[in-house]
Amino acid sequence: MDEALIRSLTPSVLTVLVRRGADFAAAEDAVQEALVEAVRGWADDPPRDPKGWLVTVAWRRFLDAVRADTARRRREDRVEEEPAPGPAPDVDDTLQLYFLCAHPSLTPSSAVALTLRAVGGLTTRQIARAYLVPEATMAQRISRAKRTVSGVRFDRPGDVATVLRVLYLVFNEGYSGDVDLAAEAIRLTRQLAASVDHPEVAGLLALMLLHHARRAARTAPDGSLVPLAEQDRGRWDTASIAEGVAILQAALARDRLGEFQAQAAIAALHADAPTAGETDWVQIVEWYDELVRLTGSPVVRLNRAVAVGEADGPRAGLAALAGLDEALPRYAAVAAYLHERDGDLDRAARLYAEAARKASDLAERDHLTRRAARLNSRRREDR
Repeated sequence: MDEALIRSLTPSVLTVLVRRGADFAAAEDAVQEALVEAVRGWADDPPRDPKGWLVTVAWRRFLDAVRADTARRRREDRVEEEPAPGPAPDVDDTLQLYFLCAHPSLTPSSAVALTLRAVGGLTTRQIARAYLVPEATMAQRISRAKRTVSGVRFDRPGDVATVLRVLYLVFNEGYSGDVDLAAEAIRLTRQLAASVDHPEVAGLLALMLLHHARRAARTAPDGSLVPLAEQDRGRWDTASIAEGVAILQAALARDRLGEFQAQAAIAALHADAPTAGETDWVQIVEWYDELVRLTGSPVVRLNRAVAVGEADGPRAGLAALAGLDEALPRYAAVAAYLHERDGDLDRAARLYAEAARKASDLAERDHLTRRAARLNSRRREDR
């Protein structure tokens, strides 16, 4: 039996158990045990109804654990609620599970980690690598999140803003790995947009579509990164761009600006430019000013410095970097780019090398290393 099928059923099975009264941590353990049994046994004798089989087995494993728990006497009444064998409803519960994982008792960072583990199917090591923290630290974070929600009833799911943040972070995990997180995040955000009338939901969907439209052009055939300015714009998905722009325009017309709408507006300006040289950087800086006002984020200020450097020159961009923490992710890469444009190749090469050492992604590290090597070669030729 295809393990991808088993993985795809996990959110629905977990949601069924939670809805029937299982606390989240115990339900996840029971589902994992059922998945192990499925992987072992389905190859020789696959069930006619995989989801129904998983629900039945997982519920039985949960009941076994409950009986062994100190609260066995209070929970034995749930034995009668065991689902009867037979076909289970073919319903996608993934978005509902996102709301459950984004429970109000969790912080956004804990919610996204728990969602990536319970819904996205990522390992603790993968999540830790994405967050740039040790695996043990991430394991503790996820364990604390499980403990937090294990003692609460799921009658107060997370609000839309928290779910949007989780979806945004899931999308940003990228396109590689065992699960295509970007495509899954878009699918779920479409579902959310269809059920919730909220301009920031529309803003997030537009942002995802506009970024996703450039997916095919982001890497070269050898897997190396292609910077936005060097991408073949003929490979961009024009249908996704048109849809994203239309969704964004409708959201902006409601005059309830949020950070996702502002980010989408920046992405739309990039998508609208026939060439990199025709990009309207002045408008992009104005949208970054709105983002700074909305979020106060130092990462937004860092990205704004790049836009200022394009609109007003590299010296202005370097001035915009002043006061920002040099420990910010990608600070060295941004400073290197601006110094390169300003003609200081020696300093730019050193900063590119520093940025490469700090990069966690192999493709990004290779890209920055090549830029440093290219500048060092130019410096030797000029001597």
